[in-house]
Amino acid sequence: MRYQGSKAKFAKEMLRYILPYRRDGQWWVEPFCGSCSVTQHVIGNRIASDNNRYLIAMWQALQNGWMPPTDVSEEEYKAIKNDKDAYPPELVAFVGVAVSFGGKWFGGYARSHDRVNHAGQGYRSLLKQTSSLLGVLYSHNSYDQLEIPPHSLIYCDPPYADTAKYHKGFDHTSFWSWVREKCREGHLVFVSEYDAPSDFESIWDYTRPSMMDKKSYNKAYTERLFVWKKVSR
Repeated sequence: MRYQGSKAKFAKEMLRYILPYRRDGQWWVEPFCGSCSVTQHVIGNRIASDNNRYLIAMWQALQNGWMPPTDVSEEEYKAIKNDKDAYPPELVAFVGVAVSFGGKWFGGYARSHDRVNHAGQGYRSLLKQTSSLLGVLYSHNSYDQLEIPPHSLIYCDPPYADTAKYHKGFDHTSFWSWVREKCREGHLVFVSEYDAPSDFESIWDYTRPSMMDKKSYNKAYTERLFVWKKVSR
C-alpha cells in the first residue's frame, strides 16, 4: 500500500543490515509500523504499533478477515475525511492512505492521467501483505508508552526531523533520549532517519527521490540507518 515515508522499495536491502543481529526467538518491535512495509519481511515474534488508531484498526480488521473496498469515489473520500467518526476506523484508514495522493494521510483525492483505480490498487496490495503479517501483535500506542518485551530488537521509523509539514508536534529530542534509554535497558535499537545526534552512527544508507509532494519529486534524500555508538553490536 502506498504510504508516505514507506520503506517498501528498500526494506529487504535494509533488513540485510538488521536481521543478522536478531537472536532466535527475539521479539521484533516496530513502534512506528505505518504501512508495515518492513514488518511484512520479518518472521517470528512481531509487535507492530502506531500512534494512528485508524491505521492499527485497519491492520487488526484485515487480520480478522475484513475486505477493503475496491472503489472509492471523490465524494465518498470527502465525506469520510470530513466526518471520520461516522465510519468504521479501518475504512477511514484505508481511504485516508490508499486513496490519497502519495499515500499522505488525507492529503487529497488521488488522481492520475491514466485513470488508475487507486482503491483497487490498495485493495490488492493489502491482501498481498496480509498473508505475510499473520500472527503479528498490533498495538495502538505512542512509542514511549508501548510495552516492549525484554531484550527486543526495536526498529524505529519515526517522523523525520525535516518533515514538519507532514508530522507536527513530534519531539525529536525526547525520541532520541528514549532510544538511548531502551539501549541501556538491553534492547537493540535501529533508527531510520536522514540525520541523527552525534552519538549515533550510520551503518547503512540509501538515496531516493522525495515523494512528499509534487514540488519535491526531483529532490533526492539519503535515508540512513542509525545505531547508538555506545552499544557494542
